[in-house]
Amino acid sequence: MKKGWKLPLVLVAAFLIVAFAALFFANRVQRANGAIDISEGYLSSEVGALYYKLYTPSGLKDGEKAPGVLLLHGYQNDHETNAAYAIELARRGAVVLSLDEYGHGASKPGLAERGYVNHMVKVNYGEDSVEDNTFRTIGGTVRYRLLMNFSNLSFFDDRYTKDDAGNVLTDSSCGGIAAYRFLSELPNVDKTKLGISGHSMGTWAGWSVAAAYSGTDIEPKATVLQCGELFRDSAYDSAHIRFNNVLLLQAKWDEFSYFRDYRRNVDETILRSPLRTEFLGTTAENAAWDKTFGSFSDGSARRMELLYTNHRLTTHNAHGLAVALDWFDQAFGDNVLTGPAFSDQTAMTKEWLVLLAMLCAIAALLPFSELLLCVPFFGKLVQPLPARTGIKTKGKWWRGALITILIAGATYPFMTQLGHALLPLPENIFRMTVGNGFIGWYLLLIVIMLVTTWIGARSAKKKGTYDGFYGMGLGSEQKPNRISFGLLIRACVLVLCMLCFLYLVVFLAETLFNLDLRFIWPFFKTFSLARLGQFFVYIPVFALFFLLNNSKIMASMRTEATYKKGFAGFMGNWWRNALLMVGGILIIVLIEYIPFFAGIGPGADVLFGSTFGGPFMSLLILFVPQVFVFSVLCTYFYRRTGSVYTGAILVASLAAWIVTGGSSML
Repeated sequence: MKKGWKLPLVLVAAFLIVAFAALFFANRVQRANGAIDISEGYLSSEVGALYYKLYTPSGLKDGEKAPGVLLLHGYQNDHETNAAYAIELARRGAVVLSLDEYGHGASKPGLAERGYVNHMVKVNYGEDSVEDNTFRTIGGTVRYRLLMNFSNLSFFDDRYTKDDAGNVLTDSSCGGIAAYRFLSELPNVDKTKLGISGHSMGTWAGWSVAAAYSGTDIEPKATVLQCGELFRDSAYDSAHIRFNNVLLLQAKWDEFSYFRDYRRNVDETILRSPLRTEFLGTTAENAAWDKTFGSFSDGSARRMELLYTNHRLTTHNAHGLAVALDWFDQAFGDNVLTGPAFSDQTAMTKEWLVLLAMLCAIAALLPFSELLLCVPFFGKLVQPLPARTGIKTKGKWWRGALITILIAGATYPFMTQLGHALLPLPENIFRMTVGNGFIGWYLLLIVIMLVTTWIGARSAKKKGTYDGFYGMGLGSEQKPNRISFGLLIRACVLVLCMLCFLYLVVFLAETLFNLDLRFIWPFFKTFSLARLGQFFVYIPVFALFFLLNNSKIMASMRTEATYKKGFAGFMGNWWRNALLMVGGILIIVLIEYIPFFAGIGPGADVLFGSTFGGPFMSLLILFVPQVFVFSVLCTYFYRRTGSVYTGAILVASLAAWIVTGGSSML
């Protein structure tokens, strides 16, 4: 091993100490300093084992009963997304079961177990008709029909839940019915004080659970919908199914059209619509936000709380959570939720600590890589940056940057949605639904990058500025006109070592602290065998995309800043690379949210139609910071090694890990 290993070793140790200290204190928060016991495991269902996380007040004595609440997460999330509700309910004496639904997290059954039919409804259920084309037949991929049936619930009338081809909507609770039964049978749970809360997809699951147990001795006393869809009584057998004490937490800027009644804005028009007044049990003149209608004693209590947030942030909105705690307390009766005031919340502290741990773990990859580069095998990865022959002047760089940004921004809304639902990928192989959205986008950009790279190489040869694959970040100094498979192989092995290092951190976080590395939504989790297989399915396309992307952005768009030494030089180079990697997405963010906040409606819906809104628009608040982190890693490794291989393969692997580790799988 070469010299220079001492400082990297110290930095690795320092980052790990901070990461595990943050995880330790995050675990103290989720356990309320010992007041909550946490366990994880599997429960049985008819279609396979479902994973759960159980929060139990540690002060419960033998034979003592506590209220029970089932938590159901949204699409692309998992049980840990419910952490804020779980922690705050358990701090106040409730037993809380947080479930991994079909196709998510560590649960075994795929999302297809939910079932689907060959038709869709374009309005709220009960307001549709064949005549006005709001009830219509569909075809296409299984995942497309699944997605188009998300708001179709298995207790609805047969016209919604069956079709002429023999398809049936089987379980829109996504395993929630089995989980609710499991919760009710726990020895320390009071069967007369049970509730449900779900977010997004989990609200449809919550409706389904409440319907399944309506009229039984364990029917829910309350249901809390975090961004939920309403439906008319005519959509189901309302004479025999009832829903007790329903609270709807309404996000003001919800990116999903069905959670704002297929209208562009959440406003007074929605509040006073027949759908909403039927839900509240009042007239249009009396309808109001943030007001309780009906009575808890007979189960007729209804309320719509308006939260000034967006769809994904609703899960951790402090005001919404306080209202939900109060709602459960009133529905259960006897003031059973005791302890801190409902506004006294600690759950976000846990999220910030886990975010710190995740960032430190990723930061530790850099000094860890420096340790490995001290080994002769990996040391051969390091070569000088190409000569300044092909660098871009300021004007040329900005022209190229503008083209790159516009192409990325213009293709994102369309290709992600196409890949998500309709791209004809073999569904027994490409099982990650949101992953298919990125596959669609990446494939188009790969074609564009290959064509523009070929055109650029021809132009450079004519001008005498062509510096081969070396100038593209894909060749070696010794053989500049060839792709260097030697560098590629060494980079792959180096990245594999870094991934194993990070995986060990994630494994220890889950084993020692019942936590993974995330911030509110899933990022890095340990793999099941099925999900590991999916990682290897998606990584080739992700790797090819990031190799070409880094070649275009890091190498072919070199400027004088690329060659400047030190931290100032790094920052001067990084902001350019970051702008190129994330600029197109930032344009979409502005297009989406400026009109939304101005009261016009979400930009995707206004410009392109509601088909192009929803999941990939709401993902932007996760995707943008993720790409900023990726740009740091790519910039570092290009400047350090003189090729794009290490940085591109590393971020491709991290992106594929994020996509396949816990999100929705068919």
